[in-house]
Amino acid sequence: MPADREELAMRIVLASDHAGVGLKAALAEHLAATTSHVVEDIGSYTTEPVDYPPICADAARRVVRGEADMAVVIGGSGQGEAISANKVRGARAALCHDEYTARFARRHNNANVLTLGARLVAPELASAILDVFLAEPFEGGRHVARILEIAAIEDEEADADR
Repeated sequence: MPADREELAMRIVLASDHAGVGLKAALAEHLAATTSHVVEDIGSYTTEPVDYPPICADAARRVVRGEADMAVVIGGSGQGEAISANKVRGARAALCHDEYTARFARRHNNANVLTLGARLVAPELASAILDVFLAEPFEGGRHVARILEIAAIEDEEADADR
């Protein structure tokens, strides 16, 4: 990490399916070279086909339980990964294709899980998206009520399942 860069170290969980292994490795290298964040890679580790839902749920659960500050889940498109992570109560996963969507996922939605499509974004762009996602603060204000409304929907659905 450059000596002139001051930041608070975050705990970041990286997860992927087989399609996202290469991009995940590139992001881990990027974080190691540019930040003091603590990174945990929870798989997958090979390009052998694997089902992504349990991996993404594990990453999201670690954030919700407070074991990590943020998670990044990567697949071919990132879409299924976002859907899977968002099934975890308290996770707010955002599929981002550019810095703009990452910025507003954090500012307005207080997203805590970034999802990326390895077949859609190159490593350089993915690194830029990740940097914005990790650096951008939640604006709060009028957006707090919306986050609470999302949580209320989660509560309603959990109650309906009982």
